[in-house]
Amino acid sequence: MKIVACDDSVEDLLEIERLLLKYKRISPNVEFELELFSDACELSRKIQKGELADIYLLDMIMAEKDGIDIGSQIRRNGKENVIIYITSSADYALEAYGVRAVRYLLKPIDEEKFFEAVAYGAAFAKVKKDPAFLVKTKEGLITVPFSRIEVIENAARRLELHLTNKEMIKSLIIRKSFDEEIREAAEDGDFLLVHKSFLVNLNYVKKLDKSDIVMEDGRRVPISRSKAADVKKAYFLFVAEKYQ
Repeated sequence: MKIVACDDSVEDLLEIERLLLKYKRISPNVEFELELFSDACELSRKIQKGELADIYLLDMIMAEKDGIDIGSQIRRNGKENVIIYITSSADYALEAYGVRAVRYLLKPIDEEKFFEAVAYGAAFAKVKKDPAFLVKTKEGLITVPFSRIEVIENAARRLELHLTNKEMIKSLIIRKSFDEEIREAAEDGDFLLVHKSFLVNLNYVKKLDKSDIVMEDGRRVPISRSKAADVKKAYFLFVAEKYQ
């Protein structure tokens, strides 16, 4: 994994470097290469050449090119490279949203918020390479490969991920709707929303009944009446494509 930090204040750039090296020391499973830029134009030239990093830590207010200029350039040249803004003003948060920044941190940098932002960014970057589901639990942020998930259930405003090894991971209370929480998985061709509270991995469907689905582990998942015809059609198309 490659991380790039860009800030035209050398003092702030060195502080970011110090925090990243500390994060690396306390996170034994994290490995990354770090590149520092005090000149946004120099970074811009590298991006223009297609030399992209996994995570960008960008100052928002810089002399020749601001953080939004760099962020927009990253989006034009890449896809889902992680952008985290670190700045002295809250005035540009809306612009940061426009380039899909995952975090917006204010100076002076809060160490705990910085570590959380980097951890989230690293997990997000990994997911984009190897599709996986990010779930917030009381133990922290957990990354679960799509291939290990049989069913995702909305149970009393908590996500329950039922896995292929019969384990279950339970999330913290979700603030977004179930549809929003599962959107990325639902857009993957292996998953199907069969009920307002159940998303199933079609690879692990053993049997399709009239009113429910039987998974390989024996779990029965209800099918909404309104979705029954669409579920049946989607399942048979999935099977036909898989075994053609």
